[in-house]
Amino acid sequence: EVQKLNQQLEEKNGEMQQMINQPPYEKEREILRLQKTLAEREKAQATSDVLCRSLTDETHQLQRKLASTAEMCQHLAKCLEEKQRKEKGNSDDQIPTERSNQVFLQLLYNETSLQALICNLQEENRMLKQKVAHV
Repeated sequence: EVQKLNQQLEEKNGEMQQMINQPPYEKEREILRLQKTLAEREKAQATSDVLCRSLTDETHQLQRKLASTAEMCQHLAKCLEEKQRKEKGNSDDQIPTERSNQVFLQLLYNETSLQALICNLQEENRMLKQKVAHV
């Protein structure tokens, strides 16, 4: 392992000697190339940071919406149960009960859609974080 490290050190020393022996314009060209690469990476990092913050904010917003939708579903389910208990056996009131069921099912569908969207956003956020770590 020491020999391997010594060999790597010799290679790096060789690279440094090459850089030192290069004409000044070559050195400046290399410096400019490295500065450009660094600027591109910094710009990509800044973009990733903005996207991550945006996705995080959107995720929190969707989680709040999901929580309020879940509360509404629970409330509607309780109201539906109470209404069904009160109207048990009354055929004239079946239409409002069916309408309540439709509303409940629509809210349940919306909640499921929001959960899927949150999962997708969390996965995208995880992937962006991996890309940021890689960069």
